[in-house]
Amino acid sequence: MRPARNSKGFPMQTAPLDFRLATRADEELLISLMRAFYAEDRIEFDDVRVRRGVDALLADPRNGEVLLWLDEAGQVVGYAVIAMGFSLEQGGHFMLLDELYLGPRARGRGRGKQALAICEQRARGRGVSRLRLEVNHHNELARRLYLASGYIDDTRDLLTLPLDHPRPEGIL
Repeated sequence: MRPARNSKGFPMQTAPLDFRLATRADEELLISLMRAFYAEDRIEFDDVRVRRGVDALLADPRNGEVLLWLDEAGQVVGYAVIAMGFSLEQGGHFMLLDELYLGPRARGRGRGKQALAICEQRARGRGVSRLRLEVNHHNELARRLYLASGYIDDTRDLLTLPLDHPRPEGIL
């Protein structure tokens, strides 16, 4: 694979990416990063629902983990959420790379690939053989990164039924 290139066609230097696991003390920081990600990726931000999910994730490591991405100075520049799932088709437990976000100043120089590699390593450490993710149709840049990193397009769509809302009239 060719090294990443800058806008002038010269090879880019890879910037180091480190992480630390989020704790309950990081909840507000995580929420602020999530707001930025959701706004950028056109995802509805439901504060109550998001906080309920963050609380459950940080309360029980069996659910998964939040990695806070750190730049060279140790500043948080993004996050990833990997969560446990179960599927017969996937052979039992798998991990879902639920969210991956690098702030604008942290992008480029190979950090996205590094983030994916770290998430893969964390998933392997949990003993699963599959790491899945979802990508919005409009996010072609992320989609290309995932495919170039070995992810497979299952040629399916993810559908959601909100169980906490009444169904529209006429639907069983």
